[in-house]
Amino acid sequence: MAPAPQKKTGGKTRSALQDVVTREYTIHLHKRVHGRSFKKRAPWAVKSVIDFAQKTMGTQDVRIDPRLNQAVWAQGVKTVPHRLRVKLERKRNDDENAKEKLFTYVSHVPVTSFKGLQTTVVDAE
Repeated sequence: MAPAPQKKTGGKTRSALQDVVTREYTIHLHKRVHGRSFKKRAPWAVKSVIDFAQKTMGTQDVRIDPRLNQAVWAQGVKTVPHRLRVKLERKRNDDENAKEKLFTYVSHVPVTSFKGLQTTVVDAE
């Protein structure tokens, strides 16, 4: 029987509190909705964008811009765009009774071609 693994104590955990940052990503939606039934593809794509934002920005509170929702649903429920360019903004939550101190705002960035695009950090405005 193998020995029990030792738990690390005192390791550094990255604090997202000072990280108020804005980044642009390309999300490959086609692989996320592959195999999903036609009437559930667009709702699943919206949920996939939320999951992507939660994983990349480290916040549970994710808010979607209405124009991003329109971009996902533009071709109907079953024909979701293959890729989407999105801007993820991690912002401070100013509500007094908020569960989290930060939230992520996801908005759509219209592009003509996805060729050669990489993740970029957008300067704070």
